[in-house]
Amino acid sequence: MALVTNATDFAGPPAVAALLDGGFRVFAHDTAFENRETWEQFLDGRDDLHPVVDNSPDTIIARVFEQANTLDAIVSNDHFPAVSHLPEGAPMDALRANYEKLVEFPFGIVQKALPFLRRQERANIVMITSNRMRLPLSGGAFPDAARAAANAMVRSLAIDCAKDGVVVNAVAPNFLYSEAYYPKAVFLETEQGREHITNSVPVGRLADPEEIGELIYFLATVRTRFLTGSIIDFSGGWPFGAPRPAT
Repeated sequence: MALVTNATDFAGPPAVAALLDGGFRVFAHDTAFENRETWEQFLDGRDDLHPVVDNSPDTIIARVFEQANTLDAIVSNDHFPAVSHLPEGAPMDALRANYEKLVEFPFGIVQKALPFLRRQERANIVMITSNRMRLPLSGGAFPDAARAAANAMVRSLAIDCAKDGVVVNAVAPNFLYSEAYYPKAVFLETEQGREHITNSVPVGRLADPEEIGELIYFLATVRTRFLTGSIIDFSGGWPFGAPRPAT
């Protein structure tokens, strides 16, 4: 059994596909599934896939454990528009929104699930964060701060959960194809977008969603309890091979 949050975008679709292919029964959470047509399109005839449409961690976890006795893996797939704001005009509501979506919500999921996971004495938590703060950009204080906080949270949660057999790791992507951050219309279908990717990423392309699905599946099924608190960069060598600004 696995839970994937915010399943319709970012790393959600490849996480769901990889887990289903690996034999999991998957609870796919997304408030968009309130629309029946959206759910039917996402379901696409696949077996062992079940919707969870609640919007609070408490009710999400309650719904899952109403239908399942155990939960082997949680994939906390958290994303929010990375809007640029220069300091002098940055709205504080935007900072709070980043924090709520990228830090508070995933913490709530883990907090509400922990009593159940501890009784199991074994579970894998995979958080999808970001490594964007490795090379900060002008106007990026809000998303950079929230993503840095999420990565720090992973390390702390790993310590607190270790004694109970619950491991907590993160995949920190950048330059992953998704409509949330690298939409096809810009980065795959325009010369300027393709050139930006070629010049920025040592691998020379965006990551295919299936590639991050493979990594998520590995972390969701890892048997060793010694791999915990890891933040795994998934960015094609960025920023280590990124061009240095002229001095």
